[in-house]
Amino acid sequence: MSHRVGIGYDVHPLVEGRKLVLGGVEFNHTHGLQGHSDADVLIHAIADAILGAIGESDIGHHFPNTDERWRGVSSLVLLEAVRGILDKRGAVLENIDSTLVAEAPKIGPRVAEMKIKLGKALGLPPERVGVKATSNEKLGFLGRQEGMIAMAVASVTVKD
Repeated sequence: MSHRVGIGYDVHPLVEGRKLVLGGVEFNHTHGLQGHSDADVLIHAIADAILGAIGESDIGHHFPNTDERWRGVSSLVLLEAVRGILDKRGAVLENIDSTLVAEAPKIGPRVAEMKIKLGKALGLPPERVGVKATSNEKLGFLGRQEGMIAMAVASVTVKD
């Protein structure tokens, strides 16, 4: 058995007329994230971290935006599929840690709900799912609330 880690990063612009979904939880906000699926930037970063830990290509390869099956789909569905890839490889997800970078909305009151949803999709207890948030101190495109960024790290045990 060997222990591996992967990192994930994702960014999406904020636009009017879309719902805002973060960590599988819908937020009441003036703008939503633009993307082919529900554009859940946090889940996309987590998925890429997991895929990276086992040496797989990113989520764009597995769930391309040219495939209509994924249009508007909940990113929780994508995350469950990533867990299926792990299972087929005989890999075990130990934990994930993630950070959302955005000026708004405040996610603190909904973190517990996010951890439960993410944990369910990944087969992890909520205490092994890290979700944090920070602002960009009003600097750059994040400070102007033009988009959001998420980063994640995944720890995986793999059979050698």
